[in-house]
Amino acid sequence: MSRMGGSRARREGWTALGFLLPNLLGFLVFTSGPVLFSLAISFSNWNLQQTVPFRWIGVENYAHMLRDTEFWLYTINTFYFLLGLPVSIAGSLFLALLLSQQIRGVVVYRTLFYLPSFTSGVALMILWKSLYNPDFGLINTVIRNVSDAFHLGITPPEWLLSTKNVLGLEVERIGVARAQWGLGARDAIIIMGIWTAIGGNNMLLYLAALTNIPQELIEAGQIDGAGRWALFRHIVWPQLAPTTFFIVVMSFIGGLQGGFEQARVMTGGGPAGTTTTLSYYIYTRAFEEFQIGYASAVSWTLFALIFVLTWINWRFGNREVHY
Repeated sequence: MSRMGGSRARREGWTALGFLLPNLLGFLVFTSGPVLFSLAISFSNWNLQQTVPFRWIGVENYAHMLRDTEFWLYTINTFYFLLGLPVSIAGSLFLALLLSQQIRGVVVYRTLFYLPSFTSGVALMILWKSLYNPDFGLINTVIRNVSDAFHLGITPPEWLLSTKNVLGLEVERIGVARAQWGLGARDAIIIMGIWTAIGGNNMLLYLAALTNIPQELIEAGQIDGAGRWALFRHIVWPQLAPTTFFIVVMSFIGGLQGGFEQARVMTGGGPAGTTTTLSYYIYTRAFEEFQIGYASAVSWTLFALIFVLTWINWRFGNREVHY
């Protein structure tokens, strides 16, 4: 009897493996294979233009990258775009709290707020690029009209054409300058990202988490005389900690990897490289300058950066999560 059972288990195992084999082969050929290949060629001088003979150069790409001012400037740009994450996450939570109330037409409101997530990214960016036009864009038109109506004397920003930013970061060198303070291309992209993210997937995650909060906890707090703020601080917020932790980690990873689409469609990485992130830098080095070896080295450095920062978030942020 045991032999028959063992034979049947083996047959079922081989059958299951047969069903899994196409997906496994696809993963090996199209995912793990290219990833390992990119790691190998990061130690080479591979140039698609073949201007130099192919050879293995060890860690020379990584050493050159650490001396490259562009790499550090684009790393700063990448972290600069993360400034919008706290605002977008807080906005998603606030919107989820509003849409979790028993109000008339709440399903319609939820659909309307989530609607931008269905819009094609490229189409959305083209729309915002038109809105940011300094001459006839809707945003600057509204600013001018309001300024003229109330005699405020406000000069609208040049948005995607400006290198200014709220931190006053200098252009083409690491530093801060008072002349660079203002609103520019980087801030325009952050504002667009906040508008897109507030009603997106993070809002849905918070809505799902809010529905899972035991109602008896809310009722107990209300019986004890707790107000809305006390209920949120001592009951709702601790219950949302796992969801918040997940959103923060995933948003951080997505932020470090992001910036390519915005730079490609809206600014071309400009002005003066102020909207070039590491992901777009990898693209330009690999497919515009054809330096595949160097681009692979930057890619693996970005991977290491994401891995270390995610581990730090998991190691220390996980302490605040209450399961």
